[in-house]
Amino acid sequence: MTVNRTNLGAWLVTVCSFAPTTAAEPWLVVEGGQGPGQGKHVVLISGDEEYRSEEALPQLAQILAKHHGFRCTVLFAIDPATGTVNPTVVNNIPGLEKLASADLMILFTRFRDLPDEQMKHIVAYVESGKPIIGLRTATHAFHLRSSPTYARYSYNSTEWPGGFGKQVLGETWVSHHGQHGKQSTRGVLAPGQQKHPILRGINDGDIWGPTDVYGLRLPLPGDSQPLVLGQVLSGMNPTDPPVTGPQNDPMMPIAWTKTYTSPSGKTGRVFTTTMGAAQDLQSEGLRRLLVNAAYWAVGLEDRIPPRANVELVGDYRPSPFKHGGHRKGCVPADFAR
Repeated sequence: MTVNRTNLGAWLVTVCSFAPTTAAEPWLVVEGGQGPGQGKHVVLISGDEEYRSEEALPQLAQILAKHHGFRCTVLFAIDPATGTVNPTVVNNIPGLEKLASADLMILFTRFRDLPDEQMKHIVAYVESGKPIIGLRTATHAFHLRSSPTYARYSYNSTEWPGGFGKQVLGETWVSHHGQHGKQSTRGVLAPGQQKHPILRGINDGDIWGPTDVYGLRLPLPGDSQPLVLGQVLSGMNPTDPPVTGPQNDPMMPIAWTKTYTSPSGKTGRVFTTTMGAAQDLQSEGLRRLLVNAAYWAVGLEDRIPPRANVELVGDYRPSPFKHGGHRKGCVPADFAR
């Protein structure tokens, strides 16, 4: 079949709309190629209504697998009635039991209300002390209203103040610091952090995205170490000038590291970035940041290349971020194209 690449995005939507109502597997597995990540299993969990994590994480998985050797499993919010990917379904992410064999969890969910039989796998992973990467809305990954068992993980928990976001990643939902949909973000390396292994091959301005800077409560807690600051730009293009005034004085961190201690006393590595939308992944600098962070998280920081290969896999044409903007009728296999 010959495909006009100019219309590939529309073609994918059409194909998805005719996808079968059931799929063999409600997740996507990308086998690792050659690279330092061989033997490591990464589980990437999508599920947000706005920033197209269901498109971003399959692309990141393919980069990690095909260029760096990691075996990747991508999980999705699935409509149980149709078997299709539907991020507006907040209470169903099949396959979370695969976290039992994971060396790294990459989480990009928003306000999920998962049942206990699914949530227990995330909790077990967190309590194992294994490494975690959180993207964008992972700071407010959960809003557990239907079950009290793990309610402390909710973004607005008072029992565990700030829930999973605050206690594990370093922050919960606070605010839009930049004007949403009007002011984009340029990455500036935090002073003194230029030699951090996660920033290898990255310079000021290499990271840019159309999503806005999130507001944070400063300073970040515990041993949090900001790596990249978010310069609020006056418009939606990477060449737009920064705004003047308090939005950039001080600049908010948009990427940081920290550790967390599990109830069993195990200490795990954490990397968090408030960027990561599907459109943000068009930035080579952001892709390099995420790949480097994966190496660092699993203890392979000495293997991070001077300039990691982060070439996009396939014809990546992400959908714009907006509520209700997901591609209708897709099954997980559609996102491997």
